[in-house]
Amino acid sequence: MTDAGTSKPNLGRFGSFGRGVTPQQAKEIEALGYGAVWVGGSPPAELEWVEPILEATTTLQVATGIVNIWTAPAPQVAESFHRIDKAYPGRFLLGIGVGHREAHSEYRKPYDALTQYLDQLDEFGVPADRRVLAALGPRVLKLSAQRSAGAHPYLTTPEHTAQARELIGSAAFLAPEHKVVLTTDADKARAVGRKALDMYFNLANYRNNWQRLGFSEDDITRPGSDRLVDAMVAYGTPEAIAARLTEHLDAGADHVPVQVLTRAENLVPALAELAGPLGLTSAG
Repeated sequence: MTDAGTSKPNLGRFGSFGRGVTPQQAKEIEALGYGAVWVGGSPPAELEWVEPILEATTTLQVATGIVNIWTAPAPQVAESFHRIDKAYPGRFLLGIGVGHREAHSEYRKPYDALTQYLDQLDEFGVPADRRVLAALGPRVLKLSAQRSAGAHPYLTTPEHTAQARELIGSAAFLAPEHKVVLTTDADKARAVGRKALDMYFNLANYRNNWQRLGFSEDDITRPGSDRLVDAMVAYGTPEAIAARLTEHLDAGADHVPVQVLTRAENLVPALAELAGPLGLTSAG
């Protein structure tokens, strides 16, 4: 077993989360004061898109949210990690996770598969303090602190963040994602939020976690209650959204990846609106 030790990744207080950003967008996001860009989905093991982003920026970190253990073999992922880390030391954080049993025919006991994957990453020299685990439930949260830098929960609340911090201890890194819609129109925000949440209503790991957080069967049944959507998707003025995101920090998060639900061309302007209320310092 690998102990991640006490060295936490330093990604700043807030980052941007999305399916991908261009190098130019990354440069602008860095200039706004965000510490990292997180790229969602299940990227292939080669991770060839990482270097162009790092090359275009100076201090910005890139993190995967997440590499899927079923589709990206550990030896190839380790090779990619070392290639990136050699060129840009300390600026790439490897987020890994088990995905969803509904999406993978080869899905077996996820905890066992994840530990075996971590064993392989150890074998190929990927440092525990440069990787994080997608984690929702108590068992994987504890594993994240034991075998990696910490946890990257997805689709959770500040209440979950507080529970996660209690489970993983003060030394582990904690970076919960949160979705936002920049509008004060509740109906519009909920419509956008429901569209983003739609695929998750049939995924057991998210449903189970929502129920652990106190949401009812009615809340988590498609299309989802207003209570659920409002908890998962922050909206309102930039100041109100910033206050909601900061609740994660107050609950024990080290870093919050912010997923703005908007078109790609509107991402940077939206992040710019939030930067001031989030207390970020522009480099421009």
